[in-house]
Amino acid sequence: MQDISSRRIRAVHTASTVTVYQAYPPAIGLPAARDGRFPAAWKRDRMTWVKPSFLWMMYRCGWGTKKGQETVLAVEIGREGVDWAVGRACLSHYDPGVHADRDAWRRELRHSPVRVQWDPERDLRLNALPYRSLQLGLSGEAARRYADEWIVSVTDVTPLAHRIHGLVRVGGPSELAEAAALLPRETDYPET
Repeated sequence: MQDISSRRIRAVHTASTVTVYQAYPPAIGLPAARDGRFPAAWKRDRMTWVKPSFLWMMYRCGWGTKKGQETVLAVEIGREGVDWAVGRACLSHYDPGVHADRDAWRRELRHSPVRVQWDPERDLRLNALPYRSLQLGLSGEAARRYADEWIVSVTDVTPLAHRIHGLVRVGGPSELAEAAALLPRETDYPET
């Protein structure tokens, strides 16, 4: 079984908020950033995945270049929302070290509005690192709370993603240092 110490929530956070990242097509992302909330076209009945790791989001959306993920958002949400979600989360996969058996995991999965997935963190070149980053899948009540109650602000960070990506593509030591200096400062999120 994987060492649980390699699973920590790392995020930009304050005393009252946590920043998560998502990527959307411009028709969703641009109005969300402009209005500070998701537009009516955003589906509250679908699972939505939020990622506290900027670099994991860059891996997922290809630095904001993948179709349907061209607008990268930093969504600042209240810590009470993150704590609520983590407190009601179920692993997205069966783990014999956590679940009594597959049936117990399936029961938990059916009743939980939140999925937890631990994926390898990424470096500036988007290579996998030896520790894991959190993704939270929000559905049902959790997705509605996220969209309607937890959001403090929404910022379009696509220009930042493109700037960092451009520096990484050049790839010299000074460009990589400049790219690293531009990354959001993610630190360990206190356990709840």
